[in-house]
Formats: sequence, structure tokens, C-alpha cells
Amino acid sequence: MFECFFPDRREESSWEVDYEELYRQGYRGVIFDIDNTLSVHGGPPPEKTRQLFQRLRALGMSACLLSNNKESRVKPFAKEVSVPYICKAGKPSVRGYEAAMRRMGTDRDSTVLVGDQLFTDIWGARRAGIYSILVNPIDPHEEIQIVLKRYLERLVLHFNKKC
Repeated sequence: MFECFFPDRREESSWEVDYEELYRQGYRGVIFDIDNTLSVHGGPPPEKTRQLFQRLRALGMSACLLSNNKESRVKPFAKEVSVPYICKAGKPSVRGYEAAMRRMGTDRDSTVLVGDQLFTDIWGARRAGIYSILVNPIDPHEEIQIVLKRYLERLVLHFNKKC
């Protein structure tokens, strides 16, 4: 019933994902959500996020930021971590995921998504046929519309035996 929202895997945070293992499995590109996945909502990239992108480059992995946010939020963040981006992506639409793969030079079989929301990040990745990793939100203090979605997410995850 809720399978379209189930992530392939869950991790505590984007920094704790074993990207080296993903690389060994054949993944070459990572699509990231920004807010509450790589930094607090609206905040700059913390040092551990900068280090994460350096780690990915050293591995030979590409990355792309995929956000529903406006360019005024996404572009400066992307510049600070030196990766391409897609803003106003319309997640969970497949369009943004496909554009991110084109920018990274990857395909569905070699791309993974890391995000914190089921109804945008994970559902979109599932619709696009991309392996998905759900991470816990960095900051529990969120806008009211996201807080309401979190209640629904908990209900959906209750039915997911993998998580």
C-alpha cells in the first residue's frame, strides 16, 4: 500500500552513509536534498558537509543538489560545495532526477538519492527508479507544513519492515 514511499535503506545522517561501499556496488553519482539533509533549513553547508563532498570527489563519485527551493537558496550552497544543482525541481516529479543524472553523467543503475523526506525525496527517487536512502532530519525544528508531513511519514514508516 505504501511501498512507493519506502526507502531502500535508512541511515542516521548523510555523513554516516558508507559511500565507499556504494562505490564498490557500482554507484557513481549521488543526488542530495539540501535542507535538513546536508544542513539546517536555510543554513550554509557545515564543515562536515564540505568534507563529505571532498570525500565523494576523492572516490570518483559525482554529486548533484536537487531542491524544491529557489535559486537564491540553492546556488550559493552549491557554489560553496562545488557541485551542480537543480532548483525548483518539483520533487517528487521525475524530471529533476533525470536532469540531475544528466548533469552527473550517470543513469538509474549508477545513481543513489540521499534525502530526509518521504513524500518528496524518496517518492521521487522511487518514481525515477533510483536507489534511495532516507536520513533523519538534522534539525527537528521545522516549518509547520513539514511538521505535519513528518506525522504522516511516521505512519508510513510504521508499515515498512526494512526500516
